Amino acid sequence: MSPIAAAVNAWFRAEGRDLPWRQPGFTPWGTLVSEFMLQQTPVARVIPQLEAWLRRWPSPNDLASSPAGDAVRAWARLGYPRRALWLHGAATQIAERHDGVVPRDVDALLGLSGIGDYTARAVAVFAYGERHPVVDTNTRRVLARAIDGQADAAPPNRRDLAAMESLLPDDEVEARVFNAGMMELGAIVCTARSPRCEVCPIAAQCAWRAAGYPSYEGPRKAVQKKYEGSDRQVRGVVMAELRATHRPVTPDEVRALWPDAAQLHRAIRGLLADGLAVESPDGYQLP
Repeated sequence: MSPIAAAVNAWFRAEGRDLPWRQPGFTPWGTLVSEFMLQQTPVARVIPQLEAWLRRWPSPNDLASSPAGDAVRAWARLGYPRRALWLHGAATQIAERHDGVVPRDVDALLGLSGIGDYTARAVAVFAYGERHPVVDTNTRRVLARAIDGQADAAPPNRRDLAAMESLLPDDEVEARVFNAGMMELGAIVCTARSPRCEVCPIAAQCAWRAAGYPSYEGPRKAVQKKYEGSDRQVRGVVMAELRATHRPVTPDEVRALWPDAAQLHRAIRGLLADGLAVESPDGYQLP
C-alpha cells in the first residue's frame, strides 16, 4: 500500500463521519438511493430525506410499484427533481431485469436510468466491496493538490480514474476504505476554500503544499448562472405547487405563480419535456 493510501485509511478509520450509508448492513438499494440524493445536495439535507424514503420504499420493487409522481413529490426540496424520475426508472428496471436486486456489476449498473460512471462505481464499491477507483469532486481536488501540485482540479476526465487507480490498494477492503477516505478528506479537510492543512494526514506528501500553495491557472468548469430570477427558479416554483396540490393545478393558478408570462411558459414547457409534469384537460400535475 502506498504511503498516501496508508495515511488516508488510518485517518478515515479514526475520523470519518458516522453517516447512515456507512453503517454495517446498509443495503445496496439504500446505497443507490443515497448516491442519487447526494448529487449536488449537502449531506445534512440528504440524511432525513433518505431515511424517510427508505421507510416508505425499502426496496426497488416497492418504489417501482408506486407512480413516478409519488417519487417526485417525496423528493421534496432536494433539488434537481429529475433525479427522482431517474431513480424511479432505475427501480423499475431493477425490478424487471434483475429480480428486484441492485446489480453489482458496473456495466449492469450503467444500463440503469440516471446512472453514470461515478454512481455505477460507487454502488459497486460501497454496496458490494468491488475494487474500482471512485472519483467525485472532493477526490479530484485532493488528487490535484496532493499529486499534481495544483490548487484545484481541471474539469473531469479519464485521467482522474487513472490517478486514483495508481494509488488504490490491491486489497478490496482497503481499496473501499481508501475510496471513502479520499472523498471524506476532500469534504471536511482539503476543502475548496479553506483547506485545513494542519490536520491533513497527507500534508507531508502534498505536492501543492511543498510548492508553496500556487494559485490555480488551468481550465475551469463552467460557472452555473445565478439562481434568483432564473428559469431554474421558475421551474422550482411550479414544481413546489404541483407537489403541494394533490389535483391538477389549473392554468389560472399556474399563471399566478410568476409575473413573467414568457419565462413561466418556457419553464412549464421544459417540465413537460422532462416528464416532471403532465398536462390534462384540467391543468398540470405530477406524472
